[in-house]
Amino acid sequence: MRPGKALKKLEAHVWEREANEHYVEPDWCSRRLFEEEDFRPAIWDPCAGFGRIPEEAAKQGLKAHATDIVDRGYSAFDGVQNFLTAEATRAPVIVCNPPFATASHFAVKALSLEGVEQVAMIFPTARLNAAHWLRDTPLARVWLMTPRPSMPPGHVIATGEKPGGGKMDFCWLVWDRAYSGTPAILWLHRDCIELRMKLND
Repeated sequence: MRPGKALKKLEAHVWEREANEHYVEPDWCSRRLFEEEDFRPAIWDPCAGFGRIPEEAAKQGLKAHATDIVDRGYSAFDGVQNFLTAEATRAPVIVCNPPFATASHFAVKALSLEGVEQVAMIFPTARLNAAHWLRDTPLARVWLMTPRPSMPPGHVIATGEKPGGGKMDFCWLVWDRAYSGTPAILWLHRDCIELRMKLND
């Protein structure tokens, strides 16, 4: 560090690891995805957690099914289920924030279920370079989320803490079983709709 240069305060948090990798994304992540992608008429979130994705889907007029390996108290929860052992889908589109350690297994499982047409999953952007398993999948779009969303463990949200200052970049991976070719790289900005409204005023 150069003499006289002040240290920049770090706002990023480091939290205790959550059981079953239950990390909670901000509402805008799924809201903006549903504003850009046509997932009619219904989605299934097999990692529903507190229900943020199903709630945003319902606001967009989509029927939403919500399951998880643990019941976390979501009022519209459809029941405990281990997605990796599921034998049938509940909707033609699967949208979820999966455990990142087993994200590849979740994606392959989702794409193997009969009747599934599209899959969307949150994924750490930094892991894309090493995700060679993606080459053999019908990945259609990569939505880079900006600004960087903070995704704390569920126990942090449950205590009422308002997180901020995330230190990891995340994206949405969107697969379409009818797609072939190179996936598009796009930007999903939290404030895009508000910016458009201001420009049109």
